[in-house]
Amino acid sequence: MTAPAPIRRIVIVGGGTAGWMAAAALARLIPAGVSVTLVESEEIGTVGVGEATIPPIRNFNALLGLDEHDFLRRTQGTIKLGIEFVDWTREGHRYVHPFGEFGFDVEGVKFHQIWRKLHAGGRARAIDAYNVCALAMASGRYQPPVADPGSILSRMAYAYQFDASLYARYLRAHAEARGVVRVEGKVAHIPLRAEDGFIEAVMLEGDRRVEGELFVDCTGFRALLIEQALGAGWESWAHWLQCDRAVAVPSASPGPEITPFTRSTAHRAGWQWRIPLQHRVGNGHVYCSADISDDAARKTLLANLDGAPLRDPFILRFEAGRRRRAWHRNCVALGLSSGFLEPLESTSIHLIQSGIHRLMALLPDTGFSPVERDEYNRLADVQMEQVRDFVILHYHANARREGDLWRRAREMAIPETLARKLALFRNRGRFFRTEDELFAESSWIAVLLGQGVIPAGWDPLADGLDEDKLALSLERIHEMFARAARAMPRHEDWLARNAPARTPA
Repeated sequence: MTAPAPIRRIVIVGGGTAGWMAAAALARLIPAGVSVTLVESEEIGTVGVGEATIPPIRNFNALLGLDEHDFLRRTQGTIKLGIEFVDWTREGHRYVHPFGEFGFDVEGVKFHQIWRKLHAGGRARAIDAYNVCALAMASGRYQPPVADPGSILSRMAYAYQFDASLYARYLRAHAEARGVVRVEGKVAHIPLRAEDGFIEAVMLEGDRRVEGELFVDCTGFRALLIEQALGAGWESWAHWLQCDRAVAVPSASPGPEITPFTRSTAHRAGWQWRIPLQHRVGNGHVYCSADISDDAARKTLLANLDGAPLRDPFILRFEAGRRRRAWHRNCVALGLSSGFLEPLESTSIHLIQSGIHRLMALLPDTGFSPVERDEYNRLADVQMEQVRDFVILHYHANARREGDLWRRAREMAIPETLARKLALFRNRGRFFRTEDELFAESSWIAVLLGQGVIPAGWDPLADGLDEDKLALSLERIHEMFARAARAMPRHEDWLARNAPARTPA
């Protein structure tokens, strides 16, 4: 029996961040004799509002061999140490979800368990005081972490905030230099093979035909291949995540200071993002159209900018959910064509990245065995559900008085996977990560505590430790972390020295 031939032709349909991330990564296959073609049309715009990321983006850039300073210069990028949440738990309250670890475990006892015991007795500061990224965020400072585990700076983690359209342009140049072929044109028709329903080719306007064996759908919400051609199906999560629109607008930077974090501010019918770049600030208001009109949502956004708007606001319509099969037949969907979760925790670009990594790890041959396909879909489903639960947590655990959206979110039944996590944490602060979970334990702890989910007790192992020594140790940890943060340069000064932005071409 002859083994199926290896894949030799990959066709990516759609550019933007998803398309060019896929092209840049798959260009690594070209030396092995694989052609990678990307089809896009200059006439079709991209969403281009996903400008904040989480720390694994650094791994993707490293995979491509990108120089960090050059990347920041070309994308007008800034450093992100975490997210500040304003008015989410209740009006007038704020907390941060910093990257990096909190404190240090002691004799096998988790730091947050020690903190909970001491804080209950009035002998510990707010938990942010024991995270170097949180302290650097508060003072607008940044310095790269170091690998030496003996250094306080090894406790840091960071991501980026950048102009998504400039990132796509940057990756396009990287991909084309390595052999990816770009074809300009609009998709007119997608013929399927009669025998198995696989995609045969992509027909462009002007009767041009682009043939391939593996197709990657990066066409955004339109999902031209995975849904319109193949009917992979859609699973809605709108009953849990009720926001279905966003109005977005860039604004002028309010001054020389560039905060090294993203800000999320809750409003009556949704929330507003603020993402500082080197040349402007990205802003958007995510909202539930059942609770506020588009016009009122637009006015809310414009009334809460800290700089002049640079263009007219534009509205995006969406539904939270996922494709029932992200890999169907000989097509893999990436980005918005595979599903959508609002950008509350900046996961949009990471979900593209993880999809690319899964595809490369499970790259099929022309036989398209269901083994690789099913494992890809299983892993994609698990990750989407984990991110979904993390986002739902922010809405569900709230004590806001204003807005029907928040009351409904507080009262709604939540996924069983999240309910188990909440019950376990509420009892004694216990938390367990499963199935290579995306968000670290420290991220869950930051948001759980920040949203007012305070454990009734703590791990009894903490009671076996000397409380006076622990209190002294926590104060020393805070002093060390605070000293390290104070010694860092201001974020904008670090950027000016290391990655001053280039004027876009």
